[in-house]
Amino acid sequence: MAFSFDQVVPRRGTGSVKWDLYPADVLPMWVADMDFASPEPVLQALQTRVAHGFFGYPAHAHQLAEVICERMARLYNWPVTPEQISFLPSLVSGINLVCRAVGAPGDSVLTLTPAYPPFLSAPGLQQRQCDMVALTPVVQGQTLSYTLDWDALEAAFHERTRLFLLASPQNPVGAVYDPATLHRMAELCLRHQTVICADEIHCDLLLGASRHTPLAALDPEIAAQTITLMAPSKTFNLPGLGCGFAIVGNPDLRKALEQAQAGIVPHVNTLGLVAAQAAFASGEPWLTDLRAYLTANRDFLVRYVAEHMPQLRTTVPDATYLAWLDCREAGLPGSPYKFWLEQAKVALSDGAVFGAGGAGFVRLNFGCPRSLLETGLTRMRDALAQALG
Repeated sequence: MAFSFDQVVPRRGTGSVKWDLYPADVLPMWVADMDFASPEPVLQALQTRVAHGFFGYPAHAHQLAEVICERMARLYNWPVTPEQISFLPSLVSGINLVCRAVGAPGDSVLTLTPAYPPFLSAPGLQQRQCDMVALTPVVQGQTLSYTLDWDALEAAFHERTRLFLLASPQNPVGAVYDPATLHRMAELCLRHQTVICADEIHCDLLLGASRHTPLAALDPEIAAQTITLMAPSKTFNLPGLGCGFAIVGNPDLRKALEQAQAGIVPHVNTLGLVAAQAAFASGEPWLTDLRAYLTANRDFLVRYVAEHMPQLRTTVPDATYLAWLDCREAGLPGSPYKFWLEQAKVALSDGAVFGAGGAGFVRLNFGCPRSLLETGLTRMRDALAQALG
C-alpha cells in the first residue's frame, strides 16, 4: 500500500463540525467525514490556486466537465456529454432542488427506509408528501442485511407519485444494488411515469470486490427519466469545499432543475472546482489504497462486534465507510445513541432520524485510522459490559 492511513491528525479546534460539536472527551464517529487528509494532488492544486491570489467569479468548468465525462466512460461505459452536467454546491441542495423541480406542491416523493435524513426532510421542505417503503432486515448470525419487498414498493406508487429518491449505494445500510435490481426499480418508475433521482455520492467507496452500476447507464429510456447526483466530496474527503454535480440526459428535466435553482442556489466556489478536478484527474492511486484500508476497517469492525459485543448486530457494507449497528436486543436502557454518547463517550448517528426501521440502531463511521476505530469500539465494549453487569 503506497499511502498510509494510520496517522492520527488532531482536528479539534479547526472548525470541524464532526470534532467540535461534542465535548473533548467524546470520540466522534458520526457524520460522513473521514479522518484522512485529502490526496496530495488535491492539496497541491489548492495551494497553487491560493498562491495565485485571485478568487473572482468562476467561469463554467468546461475542463472539469470533460474529466467527469471521461471518468463515466472509463468506469461505467456510460456516454455523458458536458452539457448534461450541472454543478451544485452540495448534494443536499441537489436533493431539495430535484424535489422542487419535479411535480407540484402536494405531489408525492417515494423513498426507501432507513434513509439518509435529507431524503425524508426535502419533500416536506418543497411542499411534497414523503412516502416511505421500509427495507426488510435479514438476520444472519451477528450480521444484518436488507432486502426489498417488491410488492410493497409497487403498492406504494399512486397517481401523485412524481419522484423516486434512491441512494445507490444505500446509506445507511451500505448495500450495492446489482443491475437486475436497479432495472426492476427503474421499470416500476417508468410504468408509473415517475422521475428517478439516484444519489450516487458513495459510488466510488466500494469495499472488497463490489462493483457499482449507475442507474442511468442501464439504458437510454431509463436515463431519460433519471437525474443522477454525484460528488467527489465523500470519495476524496472534500465535503467542506462544496462541489457536486447532477448528470441529466433529458433536456426538459435539466431545464426544470436549472429553473428551480435560478437566483437561489449559488455557483460552486473556485476552490471546490479546483479540488474536484485534481481529485478526479489524479486521485485514483490514493483511492485504490483507501478502498483497501476501508475494507480492512470494515472487516475489523465486523470481527470485533462478533467477538466482543455479541449482543449487537452489524451490516457488512458493500460500499461507504458506514456501519449500521442493530442494538435492539442488547438490553440498553433507552436510546442507543444516548447510551453510547453518555456511557461510552462515543458519538454515533442516531438511527431514529433515518426513518422507519431506524429506531434501536446507530450508524458508525469507520472512515478513520484503525487505532481510532479500535478505541471507539473498545469504549463501546466496556460500556456495554458495565451496563449488563
